[in-house]
Amino acid sequence: MQVYKAFFKVILKNRAQIMIYLVVFMVLALLLSSAYKPPQNTDFTKVKVNISFINDDVDSPLVAGLKTYLGENANLVAIPDDTQKLQDALFFRQVEYILRVPAGFTAAMLNGSDVQLEKTTVPDSTSNIYMDLLINKYLNTAKTYTTYLPGLSQTDLVAHLQEDLANATAVTMISSGTHSAYAEKSGYYFNFLSYSLFAILILGVCSVMLVFNNTDLKRRNLCSPLRSANMNFQMVLGNLSFAVIVWLVLISASFFMYGSFMFTATGRLLLLNSFVFTLAALSISYLIGNLVKSRGAMSAVANVFALGTSFISGVFVPQALLGDNVMTIASFTPTYWYVKANNEITAAVTFNAANLTSIFTSMIVILGFAVAVLAVTLVLIKQRRVDA
Repeated sequence: MQVYKAFFKVILKNRAQIMIYLVVFMVLALLLSSAYKPPQNTDFTKVKVNISFINDDVDSPLVAGLKTYLGENANLVAIPDDTQKLQDALFFRQVEYILRVPAGFTAAMLNGSDVQLEKTTVPDSTSNIYMDLLINKYLNTAKTYTTYLPGLSQTDLVAHLQEDLANATAVTMISSGTHSAYAEKSGYYFNFLSYSLFAILILGVCSVMLVFNNTDLKRRNLCSPLRSANMNFQMVLGNLSFAVIVWLVLISASFFMYGSFMFTATGRLLLLNSFVFTLAALSISYLIGNLVKSRGAMSAVANVFALGTSFISGVFVPQALLGDNVMTIASFTPTYWYVKANNEITAAVTFNAANLTSIFTSMIVILGFAVAVLAVTLVLIKQRRVDA
C-alpha cells in the first residue's frame, strides 16, 4: 500500500491549510448555535386593532351599541376630531382605522335605508379588512331585525344584537406533530458544513494530485513494478478514506451539540444527505485536482469554488431570499440540491411519501453530479495518457 501511505503523507504535509477551514467551520457552528433563537409560535392568535370612533350622529342606543361591540373586538383610542391630529395618528400608527358615524345614521338604520359609514385606514392593511368585516356584521344583523321586526325599539334591537353577536364558534388547532427545537438549528449547521467540506476536499485532493501528476514522478511510477490498476485502486481508496475521515470529523460536533436528536429521523436524513454530498464534492475535487497546475491555483480554486457555490446556493443566504435567476444558475451545482434537501428535512414535522420523495430526489441529483463529474475526469485522465 505504498501509494495509499504516500497519499496521507502528502495530506499531512498540507494539514495547516486544511485545519484553517476546519477551525473556521467549528467556530461558525458554535457561534450559530449560541446565537440561534427558536422561531416564534405561528399559531393563530387574535390581535385587537387600534381604532378611533367618531360620532357625528345623535347619542342613540344603536350608535352606543356599535361602539361597545367594536370596543370588545378592537382597542378604542380617543383622538380629538381634528383633521391634522387624525392624519398624524394614522401616519404614526397610533390607530390603523378611523370610523366616522355620519349624521342621520340612526334614523336611516331604523327606516331600513342604505347607510354608508366613513372610514380612513392604512392602505392595503389586514386591519382594514378585519374591521370592515366586524362593522358589516353588526350592520347586516341590525338591518335584518329592522326589516322583519319594524316596530322594535332601539333598546330591544341593541339587546338582540348583543345576544346574537356574542355567539362564537370554538376553534381547535390540530397539529400533526411537534417540531424539535434542534431541527432548524441543525439545518444551519449542516448547510454551513458544505462550505468547509468542499474547501477541505479540494485542498486535500489537489495537493495530492499535484504531487502524483508531476511529470518526473509519473514516469517513475510507470517504470515501477507496481501495476497501474493497483496504483489507481490505492489512489481511489486514499481519496475515499480522506473524504470519509473529513466527513466524520465535521459531523462529530453535531452529536455533541444536538445529542440524541441526531438519531431521530431528521438527524439521520441530515447525516445521509451530507454523506451523499461528500461523494459529489470528492468527485468534483478529483476533477479539479487533475486540472490545476500549481499550489497558488489550488488555493484560489478552493476559495472561489467553495465560497461561490455556497453564496448562490443558499448556504450563507437563505434560498427563499435569492432571485429566480440565481436559483436557476445554482441548480447546476450539487450544493443547491444539498441545501434544498436540508431545508426540506428540517421543515418537515413528519415524513410521508410526498416529502420523502422530494428529499430523495435531491439526493439522487447529487449522486448524478458525482457520477457525471467522475466520468468526465476519467475521460480526461485517459486522454492525457493517450497524448503522453
